[in-house]
Amino acid sequence: MLVLFVHGMGRSPASGWPLLHRLRRAGYRTTSFGYFVSRESFSQVVTRLVARLRTLLEEGELVLVGHSLGGVLLREALNLLGTSRSRVRRLFLLGSPVAPSRLAVRLSGSWLFRAATRDCGHLLGSLGRMSAVAPPDVPVTGVAGTRGITGAGSPFGTELNDGVVSLSEVSAPWLHDQVLVPSVHTLLPSSAKVAAVILARLGHGET
Repeated sequence: MLVLFVHGMGRSPASGWPLLHRLRRAGYRTTSFGYFVSRESFSQVVTRLVARLRTLLEEGELVLVGHSLGGVLLREALNLLGTSRSRVRRLFLLGSPVAPSRLAVRLSGSWLFRAATRDCGHLLGSLGRMSAVAPPDVPVTGVAGTRGITGAGSPFGTELNDGVVSLSEVSAPWLHDQVLVPSVHTLLPSSAKVAAVILARLGHGET
């Protein structure tokens, strides 16, 4: 079984190394997909990702793991795959928004944010564009971090969050299940608990 990891915005494939190392120790083959939001639009990244998925699916079943924006990219790519997506065993979304990110909305007025994130940053703050990314018809497990600050100094108020996205922003009725882990957003792919969740859903032990 092959596992494909897609990193979050502003990160690189290397951010998934701790997770993929744990999965390889459990007997899975792993690979990653990289992109640059400062150079590519959302649709350009998705086009490359669809081509990569089609190539990998020719070899057999696939497990997908998307961190943050990586999960949004995977959801859009899955909806464009056609019948070949039937060979996708499961999709794991790590802190991946399914609704507009309130931080992206707040930062949309910053020229620095717009210059650094370009089209993908705009997508994350747009209700229309995020709503247009349809739910995938494969089993989906959502993993949400809970170590973000809450209270008066937090943009999320009293709501559970991982420092970048709130629980409501990563929750949807079409998720097959959702697991909360004590982690901040950036460290989700490094968390041993996240690896344990993935392995448990794939039939290796319990969370």
